[in-house]
Amino acid sequence: MSFLDRVFEQASRGIAQCTSRRSVLTRLGMTFVGASTLPLLPVARASEGELSHGGGSAGVAPQSSGNAQDPGDPTQCDYWRYCAIDGFLCSCCGGTANTCPPGTEMSPVTWIGTCFNPADGRNYVISYNDCCGKSSCGRCLCNRNEGDRPAYRPQVNNDLNWCLGTGSSIYNCSTAVIIGVDS
Repeated sequence: MSFLDRVFEQASRGIAQCTSRRSVLTRLGMTFVGASTLPLLPVARASEGELSHGGGSAGVAPQSSGNAQDPGDPTQCDYWRYCAIDGFLCSCCGGTANTCPPGTEMSPVTWIGTCFNPADGRNYVISYNDCCGKSSCGRCLCNRNEGDRPAYRPQVNNDLNWCLGTGSSIYNCSTAVIIGVDS
């Protein structure tokens, strides 16, 4: 036992000779401040291994808007309106590209993107609204970052939870609502 006592005593004295109480308190304070900022970082909704760009609508019947000016399948990630979307597609979760599923509420806070419509050759401003109030849908995950900006410009960043201003901050899915033509 005296051997262990001597080893720990020598180690403690060596550390005490090389450091001061102020430096220990400084490092401890920096650790606490650094750890307290971790919740402020943006959180991705899915791990990198699950991110999809080409779709992922297994078990969802193909859909169509029925309008020649709105081509594509809203259950697929390559649908033209989804150029800057990040999340589960509401069209796979009981809603549509424009509406939330029953039991959820559309967030009034959005991010925007500009997408090219191949049918008419024009760019449209798209408002991406999260639907909130139920747990994540878990179907048709789509992450497209065309025109995505860093988090210091949050109005055009798709990596944040946009369920602000709603009764619940629980994310369910995302919509893509056309709000105008890009001039």
